[in-house]
Amino acid sequence: MNVGNKKLARKSLQDPRFTFGIVVLLLLTALAVLAPVIAPFAPDDMDISLRLCRPDRAHWFGCDINGGDVLTAMLYGARTSLYVGFLTVFLSVTLGVVIGLIAGYKRGVYETVLMRTVDLLMAFPGILLAMALAAVLGPSLHNVVLAITATGWTSSARLIRGQVLSIAERDFVTSVKALGGNDLRILFRHILPATLPQLVIHATFSLSGVILIEASLSFLGLGAQDGAPTWGAILGMGRSVLLDAPHLSLVPGAAIMLTVLALNFTGDALRDILDPREA
Repeated sequence: MNVGNKKLARKSLQDPRFTFGIVVLLLLTALAVLAPVIAPFAPDDMDISLRLCRPDRAHWFGCDINGGDVLTAMLYGARTSLYVGFLTVFLSVTLGVVIGLIAGYKRGVYETVLMRTVDLLMAFPGILLAMALAAVLGPSLHNVVLAITATGWTSSARLIRGQVLSIAERDFVTSVKALGGNDLRILFRHILPATLPQLVIHATFSLSGVILIEASLSFLGLGAQDGAPTWGAILGMGRSVLLDAPHLSLVPGAAIMLTVLALNFTGDALRDILDPREA
């Protein structure tokens, strides 16, 4: 086991996509966690006389429409993006795993009802459903999480259901059944651990998708309106002054692009590393 772990670690570090992705994500996480310490100004510190000022020594990324420091807003926005991203992925993957395990293991009427529900939800664009739910629930941070989770669990459920259908027929599961193992033990002790590599890859890609959806909702004014700065809101603020203050669009746009790129690189690398056919 130790030899296998060392081999995986060595293979991961040799992949430039994984290294780039992990470095960017660790740096972003550190900046988000340390935002109250390293931010040059308070998030509610506004000076209208500095409205749309260009980047300078005092304000590295310039100022926004209200005279707030963009760098400060970006640091606190990273906290919001990571909070929404990780919480949403945790909730949607957990819900999808439970439903996928039941549908794949129980089969019959359970599978029919659950998977037809998945098909129905996946027939609609996820971003449109999230927008509709966010509009109905109202603009707040946790309503955004709820809206994205309500539409994001379906891909996890379909993935896990497919994995369970394959794993449940393997010899080690059949042996546990023959020895009298109960369903919960088989599902959570034997089948679920076998799905973890695919689940980790899926969660990584899902995180990039959630960050994009959250930014889109905030850009459209359907995101958090309870004082939490978001990259999407900063980007939306900059669209009306794109020619006068391009930094207000370029800075959050570049941050979103870099974060999503890092997550996709990490997911691609993990897919190659954890795929048993590549071992």
